Amino acid sequence: MTRTTKKVALTIAGSDPSGGAGIAADLKTFMANGVYGCSVITALTAQNTKEYWATQPVAGHMVTDQLLSVLTDIRPDAVKIGMLPNAGIMGEVAEVLGQEELSPVVVDPVMVSTSGKALMADNARKAFVQKILPLCDLVTPNIPETVELLKLSGQEDMAEPFVDEKDWMQQAAKVLSEAFGIHVLVKGGHGQTGASDYLYLCDEKKGKWFHGLHIDNPNNHGTGCTLSSAIAAGLAKGYDMVRAVAIGKEYVTTCLSAGLDLGEGCGPMDHSCALRGDYLEEE
Repeated sequence: MTRTTKKVALTIAGSDPSGGAGIAADLKTFMANGVYGCSVITALTAQNTKEYWATQPVAGHMVTDQLLSVLTDIRPDAVKIGMLPNAGIMGEVAEVLGQEELSPVVVDPVMVSTSGKALMADNARKAFVQKILPLCDLVTPNIPETVELLKLSGQEDMAEPFVDEKDWMQQAAKVLSEAFGIHVLVKGGHGQTGASDYLYLCDEKKGKWFHGLHIDNPNNHGTGCTLSSAIAAGLAKGYDMVRAVAIGKEYVTTCLSAGLDLGEGCGPMDHSCALRGDYLEEE
């Protein structure tokens, strides 16, 4: 038997029993993008396509134990961070990431669910910008999350999108990048720019627009989780940041375009839409 190896991506995030977001979406995205996925669960959630019921954070020491159990055996080539529900868990994750000097790290600042449920405690938001962001390479906020990060970085005057939203996205990405010393991808899906996202590269001190095709699909649960995981998968394979973002965005568009219809509310995307093979075909 010929032995093979594969690039590895690690996700640190919460669970979604409906499978559309969180750890489930991350692992499916890793597989579809050709990397082996490992996971550390930070919180259990009760949610479906219709509503968000509850969150139960995992004990901090258990998050650390999960991290160390993976890192002492299977070293990841990239890390994706999603839901970190409280300051204690942020401290545990930050300590291990700092000690292990893991890179590249992509963080999706999961603060509020699609249904409006708070996923990050108010007192944890300062810990997020002080402990987590400095250890990351890329942060991928949507427009509401960008507003919150601007407030937390002391830029309240920019916390309201301008009339020219594209100009605001460009300036916000630059300000956040300079504040935290990392790359920033501001996603326009919640605003007037539709499917267009703006990436500001901290090392090159310049930005790039990624213009996407708007997909008229109400089943878009987990798009943020999926994009950040797809980018992490690309980075794990050695892509530069621009290429990783471009391919990640293309993957999300493909998943949305597949038109999967599950559940009675805002359903999931089809993460396996690009996969073909004997085990995937229906009789």
